[in-house]
Amino acid sequence: MRARDLAVEYPTVTLDTPALEAARLLAEQDLPGLILLGENGRPVSILPGTQVLRLAVPPYCQDDPALARVVDEAHADKFLRRLGGKTVRECLPEQPRELPVADMKATVLELAALMARTRSPLVAVLDGERLAGAVTLQSLLDHALEL
Repeated sequence: MRARDLAVEYPTVTLDTPALEAARLLAEQDLPGLILLGENGRPVSILPGTQVLRLAVPPYCQDDPALARVVDEAHADKFLRRLGGKTVRECLPEQPRELPVADMKATVLELAALMARTRSPLVAVLDGERLAGAVTLQSLLDHALEL
């Protein structure tokens, strides 16, 4: 089986999409991450949901998890409000990583290797220069376990 057989239409966002809107999209559609498109319509990054959380969780709680315990429950439940007016661009890691993008001919093993190497639960699939869809970790594992 090839990427073209596993790829499905997938929601995309731009670098200027509000981070809170991206978080809502992740939650409402139960997505593992988002494909970020540049002005030319090509993927520029894959944003795992954990990167959105990284921007929302106060740095002191990330550095010392014990400090997260001292925040009262009422305030702890509202941590996503920290995303406020921030954009998806601000959720990106400071150091760019290898972009998890494959062409339509990639095999399941190639997709799995790309996901493992880039630590991405999502691979964008291109048909030439155009985004054809995406393969998620879930769909890849579902297929691999069928055999």
